Amino acid sequence: MEKWFVTMKKADFQAISRKYHISPILARLMRNRDVITEEEIEFYLNGTIADLYDGMLMKDMDVAVEIIAEKIREGSAIRIIGDYDIDGVNATYILQEGLAKLGADVDTDIPDRMKDGYGLNRMLIDRALDEGIDTIITCDNGIAAVEEIAYGKAQGMTIVVTDHHEVPYTEEYVDGIGDTSERGEGGTIERRYLLPPADAVVDPHRADCEYPFKGLCGAAVAYKLVEALYEVMQRDVDDIDYLMENVALATIGDVMDLIGENRIFVKQGLEMLKRTGNQGLKALMECTGVPVEQLSAYHVGFIIGPCINAGGRLDTAKRALELLNAKTRREAVMLAEDLKALNDSRKEMTEKGVEQAVLQIEQTSLKEDKVLVVYLPDCHESIAGIIAGRIRERYYRPTFILTQAEDGVKGSGRSIEGYHMFEEMSKCRQLFTKFGGHKLAAGLSLPSTNVARFRKQINELAQLSEDDLIPKVSIDMPLPIPYITEELVEELKRLEPFGKGNQKPLFAERNLRVIAPRIIGKNHNVLKFQVQDENGNRMEAIYFGEVQECLYTIEHSRRMSFTYYPSVNEFRGEKTLQMTIVNYRAQE
Repeated sequence: MEKWFVTMKKADFQAISRKYHISPILARLMRNRDVITEEEIEFYLNGTIADLYDGMLMKDMDVAVEIIAEKIREGSAIRIIGDYDIDGVNATYILQEGLAKLGADVDTDIPDRMKDGYGLNRMLIDRALDEGIDTIITCDNGIAAVEEIAYGKAQGMTIVVTDHHEVPYTEEYVDGIGDTSERGEGGTIERRYLLPPADAVVDPHRADCEYPFKGLCGAAVAYKLVEALYEVMQRDVDDIDYLMENVALATIGDVMDLIGENRIFVKQGLEMLKRTGNQGLKALMECTGVPVEQLSAYHVGFIIGPCINAGGRLDTAKRALELLNAKTRREAVMLAEDLKALNDSRKEMTEKGVEQAVLQIEQTSLKEDKVLVVYLPDCHESIAGIIAGRIRERYYRPTFILTQAEDGVKGSGRSIEGYHMFEEMSKCRQLFTKFGGHKLAAGLSLPSTNVARFRKQINELAQLSEDDLIPKVSIDMPLPIPYITEELVEELKRLEPFGKGNQKPLFAERNLRVIAPRIIGKNHNVLKFQVQDENGNRMEAIYFGEVQECLYTIEHSRRMSFTYYPSVNEFRGEKTLQMTIVNYRAQE
């Protein structure tokens, strides 16, 4: 059973409505998304690329730009080392493309997920040294590679880090009199950040970085670097504007919050993608059948992005980079079809993994656990995180999926709102050979002998209440049928792009009678019906989901409550207002 609640944030909605010529409904929706000050409202409604911050505000950006500009002038061999996901691939492409246009001797390398693991390692550095590389620029990684970068520097390399991840740190207790041996009164925890010893470290999460927006992805940081480099080398920055489409892909695909600068990058980038000159992206959009003219963050997040990620999951991310670099249509089509096939294979593997996990939970004592630890030895380790996310959604429990790896067991975790996964894992860190993550997601490695101990200990440590394990549905506001108009549906588009941090508005209406429900669609996975309120107002409604369950609830209830998003259905030139149902429940 879900717990529904209405977000009740206060503001003078009528005054905001008058000042910005918007409806009070839109004013309330923005307040619910913590868009509060006049500056924030203006930026949210009307922000353009002219409002993006100067990349030179980032700590070390000036140093990085000077180093790279000098290396380009000298003709030094530069290597971009990225990551194997959609953010790393696009960041690599942005740096490669930007530097090549400035005449740099530049190439790329991306680690193999299975052989190399995440980020910069000695093997990549040795390979660069063997091939006569003078300078390494990292993107979407490097901030945690302290030892690896120290090794590269000792070999005489120049290394520039561009990243967007949190800076690693250690914590040390310091008491009031300077003695750290015992925790006396007046002591404090001192946090020491561990910056890698690179020639320049560009990361908005540096404690000493004053860049106003911290939520950029790795590709956005790379774009800022290229932009600054063009200005310093007195080249027209407009020449690389088109790379914003890659920033948009990475921002959505890496599930960054769609707030602040990210909304501008994504809004602008999606428009650029509709008319992209990139042969690979054109071919991928054609091959996957996305509606180019109506391209949205949804299409990138759930159709295009997974295909780009599939290379790094099941083969090599270099294949996705080849797609972005494709120069002919024939090459682009071939690579796009390969990536789509890989993603189709990944989807099949995921479905099989989810089935196996559900079977294991339902047939064992696992279903009694508050934290699910499911061991699927034959599962491909690259999809463990996706399976963990699906199981988390199904059972609304923090979930770890563990798989057999070459050197023990590897796993990925996905959490729920009331459970800080990384902090809880830190309490049993002695069980792991390696672990990392944040509040809602984590990765780990451990010996196979510790799997049962991990399940037992992580559950003993869990202080989750029954309320924590009930899914929460946050409703923006109740909205009766008469308020749903074509004008409102059109106005809601001003809040786009929707995604993490800027969710699609969710409205609710209760005491509705359901009329003529019927299952439609070639896969019988759509439920269509009409709803009628107590005053006789009617509207079309549509539900995508577990349609049999929804139909059963409707047939056994006199009245229903729904959460929904208003939309316009256009069929054969005729427009009809409708509710797209998200959640439902029988009226109490």
